[in-house]
Amino acid sequence: MHLVRGLHNLRPQHRGCVATIGNFDGVHRGHQAILARLRERAAELGVPSCVVIFEPQPREFFAPDSAPPRVTRLRDKLELLAGEGIDRVLCLSFNRRLRELSAAEFVHAVLVEGLGVKHLEVGDDFRFGCDRAGDFAFLCQVGPSEGFTVEAAATIEVAGERVSSTRVRQALAEANFALAEHLLGRPFQIEGRVLHGQKLARQLGTPTANIQLKRRRAPLSGVFVVSVELDGLRWPGVANIGVRPTVDGDGRPHLEVHLLDFAGDIYGRHLTVAFHHKLRDEQRFASLEALKTAIDADVAAARAFWQGQPLK
Repeated sequence: MHLVRGLHNLRPQHRGCVATIGNFDGVHRGHQAILARLRERAAELGVPSCVVIFEPQPREFFAPDSAPPRVTRLRDKLELLAGEGIDRVLCLSFNRRLRELSAAEFVHAVLVEGLGVKHLEVGDDFRFGCDRAGDFAFLCQVGPSEGFTVEAAATIEVAGERVSSTRVRQALAEANFALAEHLLGRPFQIEGRVLHGQKLARQLGTPTANIQLKRRRAPLSGVFVVSVELDGLRWPGVANIGVRPTVDGDGRPHLEVHLLDFAGDIYGRHLTVAFHHKLRDEQRFASLEALKTAIDADVAAARAFWQGQPLK
């Protein structure tokens, strides 16, 4: 898959494609249905498939402090899109200049002059352009004169409700990992590199891997039973995602994972953490001794969980 960052990096060879536009946060089953149709139409027309995304996502640009947490980081999203067989991703910088483009200007600059789109797949609720004035009806109106066709992406439902990134976030916030997996089409996981931390957990007798989140906000918070993939093997563990209130954290979310019965140096290594069950919310403890007691109880609860259903 070829990544193009910004309109200014588009070249003549990038013109002519079947495209779709959106945030694609989580690349869930609804997104996967759109991407499958995109591949089909691209094959029919003999052109590449292209997904147009934004960085930051529009709501992060307008209200960074209240924007919803991402299900997937940009890197994870790109890997998932590549896994879906997409040929090209155009990542547009969502800035003031892009935000002020009218719907007609967006169509001309991005879809016509930039990509030379032959066919466009979008949701029938898709909005774009300054003040979100452009919609599906507008695309259908201008498409024929600009040389492209438009089709509404099919809605995918689970238990009578539309699959959406919002619904995935709700499932994660409620620690309903079975529902999240059903909506995503895969278990929810967080990947990252192990960094050097404060080494406080080691002093408390339970060493943890401090994994870089690279997120303003995490989609879930608390203490969880997890499994960790390392060198092709999965290890049972217990993890905390939160701001570490007992030890005066920096206010940003951190992921700390303790692997059960593991001994080894994993600093700098890349881990994949899958979430299975929530043990409790994150809380502030009156002392480090109280924190240690809670951590010991969390480890014991994780052991009991894995004894009840051994890790495959």
